[in-house]
Amino acid sequence: MEINLIRKSGKFNFEAENSGGHTVELDAKPEIGGEGKGFRPMEMLLIGLGGCSGIDMVNVLNKQKEPLDDVKIKIKASRKTEEMPPIFDVIDIHFELYGALNVQKVERALALTFDKYCSVSNILGRSATINFSYTIHQ
Repeated sequence: MEINLIRKSGKFNFEAENSGGHTVELDAKPEIGGEGKGFRPMEMLLIGLGGCSGIDMVNVLNKQKEPLDDVKIKIKASRKTEEMPPIFDVIDIHFELYGALNVQKVERALALTFDKYCSVSNILGRSATINFSYTIHQ
């Protein structure tokens, strides 16, 4: 796995590119001199958590032959502002699931996702409390 970053503009505006050629822009918050032209690095960690857990959860539900029609993921996080660096304290991740899904299979898929499969959750969970919840829309 390799990621390359180049500075695009200003002090803190970077473009990251992976080996597949996909790019994303990062920037610092304007309060410290950023231009607001991209995601902040801590937001990228939350994106990683959402993507990792979403992929793993969908994969488990597919293996269970559950009819998942769509999924939306919402993440809210707080940071330990009294510490330096201000790492995440609590991360709440909520899954809006669409389809005629079995509750027990959804709960099993999410438990496996967060306890076994999602490496990003495993890393972030070492310093923050991660709470997950879900709603099923039939």
